[in-house]
Amino acid sequence: MKKKTFFFSVFMILLISLVYTTESRAEVNVNIGINVPLPAVVIPAPPQVMLIPETYVYFIPDIQFDIFFYHGYWYRPHRGYWYFSRSYNGPWVSIVPQRVPHVLLDIPPDFRRVPPGHQHIPYGQLKKHWRTWERERYWDKGEVKHREKEWQKEERWEHKKSKGKGKDKDWR
Repeated sequence: MKKKTFFFSVFMILLISLVYTTESRAEVNVNIGINVPLPAVVIPAPPQVMLIPETYVYFIPDIQFDIFFYHGYWYRPHRGYWYFSRSYNGPWVSIVPQRVPHVLLDIPPDFRRVPPGHQHIPYGQLKKHWRTWERERYWDKGEVKHREKEWQKEERWEHKKSKGKGKDKDWR
């Protein structure tokens, strides 16, 4: 009788330790998170952008941080990490490296040195036309100078139209 009780006790201890060992293996989770703070950038007015030659990536030339526009999103690198947003002022959300568009990773380091003849593109024009420009490969054509004059006229007209009535919806 003592033998049966002893073996039963040993069996139960082994069974319990096996169950707890299995549960602890199933619950082990290693998560390393490095929180790199992103410096705040406040752009008080809709920014003008410039096209990076031979890409359909646009950048804001008049600020000290790199902020890019591509396929309807704004992207911002910082200390080896990337962030994206629907708006040029954020809120910025971190993005895993595999989700960063390759064209952004291949931007030349001297992208701010834009060749002569390239103009600032008003934000309202970018917002309205970026899809069409990409679909029709607009920047690959030679008619860009003519369009730039049209933008300037259109932007002046929109500005006059909204004067005294608050901001135009494209100027948010």
